[in-house]
Amino acid sequence: MARSIRTAADYPIPVRSALRKLGADVRDARLRRRIPTEIMFERASISRTTLTKIERGEAGVAIGNYAKVLFVLGLASRLAELADSREDTLGRELDEERLPQRIRRRSPRRAPHEDIE
Repeated sequence: MARSIRTAADYPIPVRSALRKLGADVRDARLRRRIPTEIMFERASISRTTLTKIERGEAGVAIGNYAKVLFVLGLASRLAELADSREDTLGRELDEERLPQRIRRRSPRRAPHEDIE
């Protein structure tokens, strides 16, 4: 099966915007820590090109590479919080809609030996 090449237009605008912001934030964090690009891509075990793509927020970069860069910056713990179920307001609201409207109380079952006297 042939792999299709994705372009930036294949991704929704909010996704592209979020990735651009993430890339800019990664670059800012690297600069604040005064880590040169050569040291950064070596520590993250990625190529210079991949680091450049990450800092531009390109969507085609594997999430694992973003994770390695965040790890080098000391920000990897935040990655686990991206889809934290405790912050999923919409998911909780949908769950609440599916709750039963009423709950029937079950009648207590008699044990077979209770009927014998």
